[in-house]
Formats: sequence, C-alpha cells, structure tokens
Amino acid sequence: MKREEQIIAEKSMMQVARVISALFTPFSIPFVAFLLLFLVSYLRIMPLSYKLIVLGIVYCFTIMLPTLTIFLFRKLNGFSPAELGERRHRYVPFILTIASYIFCLLLMNRLHIPWYMSGIILSALVMLIICVIVNLKWKLSEHMAGAGAVLGGLVAFSALFGYNPVWWRCLFIFVAGVLGSARIVLGHHTLGEVMGGFAVGLVCSLLVLHPVSNILFRIFLF
Repeated sequence: MKREEQIIAEKSMMQVARVISALFTPFSIPFVAFLLLFLVSYLRIMPLSYKLIVLGIVYCFTIMLPTLTIFLFRKLNGFSPAELGERRHRYVPFILTIASYIFCLLLMNRLHIPWYMSGIILSALVMLIICVIVNLKWKLSEHMAGAGAVLGGLVAFSALFGYNPVWWRCLFIFVAGVLGSARIVLGHHTLGEVMGGFAVGLVCSLLVLHPVSNILFRIFLF
C-alpha cells in the first residue's frame, strides 16, 4: 500500500513539475519583462498604442516566430520533443531563436525604441549565445537562465528607476527556486546545470541592463 502511495505521489510531483516547466518557458521571458515594465514602472504612462506595438513586436519575434520555426524543424526531421531536447539536436533551435532575436533587436533600433527597452532583447540574445557556446561541453538550463535574467533585470531597472521592489524580488527568487526544482525532478538537468544556467542569465542581464555596467553596450549598439 505504501509503495502504491509513493508511486502516486511521484506521478503527481512529475505532473506538477511539467506544468511549472511549461508555464515558465524561456520564450516567454522577454514578453513578461516588457509587460511588467509597462505595468509596474513609470512607463505605464506611455500611450496604449505604443505599448501594444512594442508588445506585439516582442511577442512575434521572441515567442511566435521561434516556436513556429522550431516546430517546423522538429516536424520536418521527425524528432520527438525528447529527441529535440538532446544536446546534439539543440543547436538548430538555438540558432533559429538567436536569428529571431537579432531581427527583433534590429527592428527596435530602427524604430528608435529606448536602449533600456531594447536592452532586454539584447541581454536575452547575449544569454542565448553564451548558452550555445557552453552547451558544446555542458548542458545548461535555459529555463533557469531565463529566471536569472528576470532577476538581474529587476535589479538593473530598480537601480535605473530608483525604486526598491523587494517583494517582486522575493517573488522571482521563489519562482526561480521552484522552477529549478521542477527541472531537476523531471530529470532534464542536474543541480550544477540549473545553478549554472541561473548564473549565466543573471550576469548577462546585469551586464547589459544595469546603468553602472552597460556603458559599452550603449556606446557601440545604441
């Protein structure tokens, strides 16, 4: 009886972990970051039409286009979702996503969107490139890289706008912990891969977005 209860508990835990992993997909991170920026910062005073245009651009190039191209790549090659998650098959999805982010960044620069907004896309792009390079030897967690990027962006924007979002910070630290645990429970990553991914996302976000460290990015790219 105890064995059956243990099996049921393990299945329930796996289902919860899958739901958490699906909810906090890396593709949604830039869109969520822009949405929070328009809701909780002084940027909420911007015209609704402007906010919708920016959110539409971000959604198309960071969620819809990468998801569609990766889906077509998987179908054309007959890969299952599990096979696509293997390290040797991960590079094409990475490259497709990076190309989409580059187009998004170029379009934002063309539309003269402020650096602290297009910088969100740039930090995600830098994070993806580092993940591709590191994945040659070590399978980092992109989910946790996204979680680290969100927390780093929150710290950077709090310094830029001069406020202390302590409750938001606590919330995202909690979400990062839950997400990392879910990735380990599902067996997709080890603790080291989870922590490594989080560190990459956090550092990239701080370097690109924080007003103390992003001077080089602003000079050469904006």
